[in-house]
Amino acid sequence: MSRVHTSCTYCGVGCGITVDDAKTLTGDTEHPANSGALCVKGGSLLETLAFPNRLLYPRLHGQQVGWDAALDEMATRFSQIIAETGPESVAFYVSGQLLTEDYYVANKLMKGFIGAANIDTNSRLCMSSAVMAHSRAFGEDVVPGCYDDLELADLLVIAGANTAWTHPVIFRRIQQARARRPEMKMVVIDPRKTMTAEQADLHLAVRPGSDVWLFNGLSRYLLEHDLVDNAYIENHVNGFSELHALVMAPEYELARVAEKCGLTISELQTFYRWFGENEKAVTLFCQGINQSNQGTDKGNSLINPHLLTGRIGKPGASPFSMTGQPNAMGGREVGGLATQLASHMTFSDENCDRVARFWNAPNIARKPGLKAVDMFKAVGEGKIRALWVIATNPAVSLPDSVQVREALAKCEFLVVSEMTPKTDTAQFAHLLLPAAGWGERSGTVTNSERCMTRQRAFTQAPGEAKPDWWALTQLGKRLGFADAFNYDNTADIFREHAELSGFENTGFENSSRQFDISALATMSDDEYEQFTPRQWPLPADKKVESSRLFTDGVFSTFNGRANLVPAIPQEPVLKRKEPRQEGSWLLNTGRLRDQWHTMTRTGHLPRLMETEPLPKVYVNNQTILNSGFTEGALIRINSLQGSVMTLLGRDDGLRDGEAFMPMHWSDDFSSCSGVNRLVAPVTDAVSGQPQFKQTEVMAEAVNVKWHGLWVGQHEPELEVSWWARRPLDAGECRRLTDENRTAEQVWFQLAQQGRWLRLPLEGGWLAVKLNQGRIIGLLLVSTTHQQVNIDLLAGLLGLPMNSTALSTTLEQALAGDSRMICSCFRVSEKQIVDAIGEQGISELSGLQSLLRCGTNCGTCVVELKKLLHKHTSVSEV
Repeated sequence: MSRVHTSCTYCGVGCGITVDDAKTLTGDTEHPANSGALCVKGGSLLETLAFPNRLLYPRLHGQQVGWDAALDEMATRFSQIIAETGPESVAFYVSGQLLTEDYYVANKLMKGFIGAANIDTNSRLCMSSAVMAHSRAFGEDVVPGCYDDLELADLLVIAGANTAWTHPVIFRRIQQARARRPEMKMVVIDPRKTMTAEQADLHLAVRPGSDVWLFNGLSRYLLEHDLVDNAYIENHVNGFSELHALVMAPEYELARVAEKCGLTISELQTFYRWFGENEKAVTLFCQGINQSNQGTDKGNSLINPHLLTGRIGKPGASPFSMTGQPNAMGGREVGGLATQLASHMTFSDENCDRVARFWNAPNIARKPGLKAVDMFKAVGEGKIRALWVIATNPAVSLPDSVQVREALAKCEFLVVSEMTPKTDTAQFAHLLLPAAGWGERSGTVTNSERCMTRQRAFTQAPGEAKPDWWALTQLGKRLGFADAFNYDNTADIFREHAELSGFENTGFENSSRQFDISALATMSDDEYEQFTPRQWPLPADKKVESSRLFTDGVFSTFNGRANLVPAIPQEPVLKRKEPRQEGSWLLNTGRLRDQWHTMTRTGHLPRLMETEPLPKVYVNNQTILNSGFTEGALIRINSLQGSVMTLLGRDDGLRDGEAFMPMHWSDDFSSCSGVNRLVAPVTDAVSGQPQFKQTEVMAEAVNVKWHGLWVGQHEPELEVSWWARRPLDAGECRRLTDENRTAEQVWFQLAQQGRWLRLPLEGGWLAVKLNQGRIIGLLLVSTTHQQVNIDLLAGLLGLPMNSTALSTTLEQALAGDSRMICSCFRVSEKQIVDAIGEQGISELSGLQSLLRCGTNCGTCVVELKKLLHKHTSVSEV
């Protein structure tokens, strides 16, 4: 049997995976990140290899060409533009989906040899505020702790993160630790009562954007109650007097902070007291902190209490930034951001000279390049004339996506490396390059706790798909830099990357850069192939004794001391000078549990669409009542940037007047539901990270003339105002609505096409499309949206037309559907309720034993408990 150890390609947990004979996938029981556990996305990775609409060959202006022709065209256009308007008129926009070796070559080519720093990454959108907060506090972008700390802590604070959904395997470890140690407390800081917050000992539903107030208040509390570590501050910390002066001002008195945060004094006191009492305290933070107009300040205000108490790099005590993508950390190590050089170096003259010597690159860039939002603005203005986008979908993921699309349409020469030509960004490309994907490429990734893991190929890439490092090196050679890009494989690249990390890494008088993996610079190809997961630093000249950093209190700053960074709170920027409009909503964006980014890699799997098959914006019941809408209605949401159409969902975990909408919906899955059409390009002044979490919007009703549900083997031949689709095992399902034509006008169009039968139903009709007597499509039209069991209807596709079977199936389908609760094992609410009512199950363990729900990633446990409480209570009455 052929067994390959590789890693997951989704979130920053960095789970290990074992693949046997390219047919069976399991969690790697020996990997330190997950010990064999996988979430539903990771467990579905083999299924993703059956990729629809796979890009197999390069396409130039829509025509298939060979790689030589594609690369020659690319080199000619880039060379011409650089000659005419300089190196800063070209750019790369890359991704945390890249392997470290891909990232290294891209950074070296752009910064070292093209000679400009216009290479940025979609990590700018999720992690750059944490990068800058770390750099300001520690002198280097370093996460001091490790995953074990999340289990060892007596107090775990989760700030701005729905960890149960975004990092399920880590949250499962937290759940298990709390079960072993019931005394362990968990505080969740989030305006929404998410699945993570549901399980907290204390949920602080803070007013959006008030995090700096909250953490400055914590620093004051620690000072007032003599809970700081004075010796640690004296020996290891700068900036104490400045922070002390700030937080002891009257505006940080407890009552004022509570008012600013929208909390009670009791809630605030409880949190502050718990933090003060528990020396083993970890503060885990993610996008709710980072994606802000002052995300960097929020990060530093969060780190400050840890520095005041000396809770850095100790077992169970550390601030901990979770990365969003599988290799966001690896990208930061090689300088993937426009504001970094490789190996955690800045653009100082000394560092530029050092890297130039190492690379033999006299033309090296000597100043930072354009950050993501500014980069695409420059594309729209014609300042960047050639752009290469690799493994990301900025037409959906960037804020102000309408303007981003206009910029892409104007770009003089746009190259996109992708697995599919169907992404929103790929639609604008002049040159499409087919990229190898997970299972087809090899290299390394680094997860949130600095653990490097090999990602290995176990299947051949189809067609002429190539790994990104190869395409980058081929362009480098054609641009005249052959000696610098003469790599035979990823092992060559990794060795060079490792060598650079230790090159002249002597640092300042008392410190050096923590990122140093020079012990790996002499690995043989075989040692690289056999590489097992390990954490950096791994310097060549000494042994590292701990998986935590800064254990000795020596930091990567000029004097070896950490910096307390005073931060003054700012309100979210809502792009208007006057107060919020009456009736407006404050919109927050984020992730769904079962989808990844813009769904290009997960959306084609039917089972990953089952829990959330349609785009929705969520508000609480009071907000629905105040708006005059009904739950499930199609509404239009408007902001100063743009407009979307989406269904209205209910989530009573939200505060009045606040809304939440997932960020995944692209034009491939819905006609006008991409939430970043609404989001303004407001960015953090330090990091350049966009403010995705607070956008003022107004909602209005859509005058829908009919609702349709299409189940078929192909797309319906209908033009409608709005649609959203989900894949089925045999075909697809689409929700359709129209503002313009009546249902009868639609039927008239269908009747003109022939091969349709119409059956009248109460409040509408069913149209059946036939081909040689077999059903190939079903269109259910009504005046109101109906809950339908899609799988039952889809079971008719391909069958001979039989009126009795059709009538029976339709009746059953119209009886309604049951939502999916457990994605891992596809357990529906009906199955759970039936088990409770018919088999008398009254405890969670009974459901887990019978149906397996809640036994894998554990994210559905809260809903299982709610259903048990609801239905056992009913049965007892």
